Amino acid sequence: MPGVRDVSSAVQRPPSRDAELALRNLLVEVRACRQCADLPLGPHPVLRATTSARVLIIGQAPGARVHASGIPWDDPSGDRLRAWLGLDRATFYDPARIAIVPMGLCYPGRGHGGDLPPRAECAPRWHHRIFELLPNLALTLLIGRYAQEYYLGRKTASLAERVRRWPLAHADRLPLVHPSPRNRRWLARHPWFEAEVIPVVRQRVHDCLVYR
Repeated sequence: MPGVRDVSSAVQRPPSRDAELALRNLLVEVRACRQCADLPLGPHPVLRATTSARVLIIGQAPGARVHASGIPWDDPSGDRLRAWLGLDRATFYDPARIAIVPMGLCYPGRGHGGDLPPRAECAPRWHHRIFELLPNLALTLLIGRYAQEYYLGRKTASLAERVRRWPLAHADRLPLVHPSPRNRRWLARHPWFEAEVIPVVRQRVHDCLVYR
């Protein structure tokens, strides 16, 4: 599987200065990327990561509001995600504990039914290089269809099947439905998600954020 390594049993290791410098330099390179110069609002990669991060969140792509602020999940979807995970903003935005690297790092623009999909060239270009410099990851949250199909494959027919069967997936990678307000109907039709899945995911996240 590209990028994300099996580090479910990883313990907290003090990062070396070389690793920290390598990641810092890579993030400068990422944020300067202009590969997708044709984007409607122009390139603006939005991500956060440090070598000590324990939890990695891979979502879809920034929306227009996040493009403007430069703060990932700075929108109603982020409010719901933080509520699901039981995290306040200070913890959620602490890059020493949580890395946030979406499938597409820039806002892709609007389509007929909402935002366009993440640009396909983004994850293959950057993910592997970034994740190789995150040695302390213990849990990866795959939020939405694009992240799940890229990292878990397309063996399951529907989002509901992927999410409901999450205990059968690798212990260090958990698929979640996207917390977008557009998914209110999906959540209403699948009450087991918030009743059964979210409490366990929340506990897993909290367990990972306790340095060992």
